[in-house]
This record gives sequence, structure tokens and C-alpha cells, in this order.
Amino acid sequence: MVSLRGVAKAFKSGTLALDDVNLDIRDGEFLTLLGPSGCGKSTVLRIVAGLMDNTAGEVRWRGQPSLGFVFQEPTLAPWSDVFDNVWLPLRLKGVSRADSQDRVAEALANVGLTGFEHAYPRELSGGMKMRVSIARALVTRPAVLLMDEPFAALDEITRAKLNDDLLHLQAALGATIVFVTHSVYESVFLSTRICIMAPRPGRVVAELKIDPQVARDEDFRLGPYYAERAREASAALHDAMNGAKCA
Repeated sequence: MVSLRGVAKAFKSGTLALDDVNLDIRDGEFLTLLGPSGCGKSTVLRIVAGLMDNTAGEVRWRGQPSLGFVFQEPTLAPWSDVFDNVWLPLRLKGVSRADSQDRVAEALANVGLTGFEHAYPRELSGGMKMRVSIARALVTRPAVLLMDEPFAALDEITRAKLNDDLLHLQAALGATIVFVTHSVYESVFLSTRICIMAPRPGRVVAELKIDPQVARDEDFRLGPYYAERAREASAALHDAMNGAKCA
């Protein structure tokens, strides 16, 4: 769906955030960008989304698929209720509140928040706020969902539940997901493919495939296949952080 070839990003400060990033995003996959803080994962995501320009290389799209973006923080408008927060992308497209009713209801149902339409962000837990943020990204029915460390600030129990729900959601919608994290365990549980990034400057240095046919459930989390893939991802991440050449 998307190909990055030789992509680089230099900031005005002189910092070279990315250099020679080569990456393909394939239809229907769950791709995770895994790497330490500061390796350019979020920068790659913003370039793919068109929120930031690359200074070298090219980003090639197959067609013009719709995009949804979920940021690290829920970024909800505190003065608006859940319905209005989720309606926002449609509102910006000129879709009226009345005509958005079914789409907003569908998006909230997909994230398990039916019945919370009139709640305000201050009344919601951290996990529920993130669900609202995901619903807002889904309300336009995007073909590609870009997620920038959306669960990093949540407790482990809430994070695990949202990981489960996200996989069920992808199966139901058939969307392509590109997910950013620095958690080895989260990346192995969620992904069909992991791209490991090295810092200074950021670049993709290794790739790990996770069998998409293996059910992602509690047995998977506790089983030997998961443990072995986590060891492989951890070793590749260690090599990336220490400047070793990765295949």
C-alpha cells in the first residue's frame, strides 16, 4: 500500500532524525515499528500520514487510501462530549451531526463505548479516553490506521485488554495497522511483522515476521512461540541500540 524509499528527515536544528529509511506497508498487515525512544518511529509515522515532510527520498502510495491517526495522548476536547469528539473528523468534512449519527454509533460500538455518547472526557478513565480517540480515528472508516504509542501511558491490565480489543477490531474491519511502540512484548503480541529501528539517525535495521495464523490469546502470551519471538525481537533491538549491523 505504501513504500518508503531512501527517506530522510533533517530538522532545522541540524538533527538528522531519519536517514535512508526503506519500508513497505502491505495491505491488511499489522506492522509494528519497534525501537528505543528517539529513533524516529513517530517521525516515520508522521511522514507516512503526510503530517510532516521528508527532506530526501520518496513516499509512494498505491492509490489514495483513507487514513486514521491515533496519537500518544487521547487529545480530546474537554468541552465536548464523547459523541462530538468522535464526530469531529466527519464535521471537518462537512457531514452534519444528524447525518453522522450512525457512523459515530458504529465507531463507538467498535471500541465498546456504546452508551457513553454524552459523557465528557473528565468522566472517563485513561483507557476509555483512548478508546474514544480510536473511535474518532475509525469514524471515517480508514483503510490504514496509524497508531503512535497509544497505550504507553496506561497500566498493564488496561494495556493488555486494549491489545486484545485492537486485534479483534482489525479482524472485524480488515484495516491495515501501523503501530509504534518501544515494548518488545506488545510488538510480538500484536504484529504480523516487526521492523526494528536503530537511532542516530533513525533507520530500519531488522525485520521479524510473526505467524499471522497463530491465535493471539492468553495461551499465545504464555506459550513457547511467543517467548522465542520475544527473545528474537529483544536481541535485534539490543543490537540496534548498540550499533551492531543487523540483517
